[in-house]
Amino acid sequence: MRAALLGRPVAHSLSPVLHRAAYQALGLTDWTYDALDVGGEDLPVLLAGLGEEWRGFSVTMPCKQAAVDVADVVEPLPRLLHAANTLVRTELGWRAENTDVAGIGMALRLAGVDQVGSAAIIGAGGTAAAAAVAVASLGAEHVDVLVRDPARSGDVTRVLQTLGVSTAVLRLDGGVLDAPLVVSTVPVGGQATLLALPWRAEHTLLDVLYDPWPTALADRVARLGGTVAGGLDVLFWQATEQVELMTGLPAPIEAMRSALDAAVAGR
Repeated sequence: MRAALLGRPVAHSLSPVLHRAAYQALGLTDWTYDALDVGGEDLPVLLAGLGEEWRGFSVTMPCKQAAVDVADVVEPLPRLLHAANTLVRTELGWRAENTDVAGIGMALRLAGVDQVGSAAIIGAGGTAAAAAVAVASLGAEHVDVLVRDPARSGDVTRVLQTLGVSTAVLRLDGGVLDAPLVVSTVPVGGQATLLALPWRAEHTLLDVLYDPWPTALADRVARLGGTVAGGLDVLFWQATEQVELMTGLPAPIEAMRSALDAAVAGR
């Protein structure tokens, strides 16, 4: 059986470490997991040419929206987000799933966030939309969306409006951070702009990046006395759900965590 990560770039990803450790712990000696450097436009041809040995894919940027478009079956959550981070082989074809929401939610809970009245999300891509669902599930009644270009905030605001959460779209440059919880989905190249925001010790930050870690933003918020959570926890918990979806077996949590910790220590 075969599975893989789809996206561009993928060379830095720790997903292979997690999935391979799971297969080993589960005794799935005939399972393999690779990383395939592909763009969203490549997905239709790629999936059409695969044999039955392919059982599932983890999907990262820039392929998350394309994964929804090419799937034969789309679950309600990826349909709402128009973003899937998982494709699973079924009798009906490829089924689109999204485990990012669960990963973000668990990372926030591990950071001590069990309930929140308001939040801010920085960014407007597929991960930001997943973060919107996660904070809404924690009770957020209002979410500020901070973006460089307000015209690109449509997917995130649509998700929040569907969930009945009030929203304000703010420009990232000179933006405010009134909410106690902030989720940043900005790539590492955009960190410099984030450092100029008015961070406070009262903030809890989830920076979904994990390579490098700590990011400049995470370091700044921690130095101010804020609470910081990182993308490694998001990666880990969304991967445990992916393993279960693809193999049909319970994820071996301890083995996956040990493998992840060893890989991070070796970098």
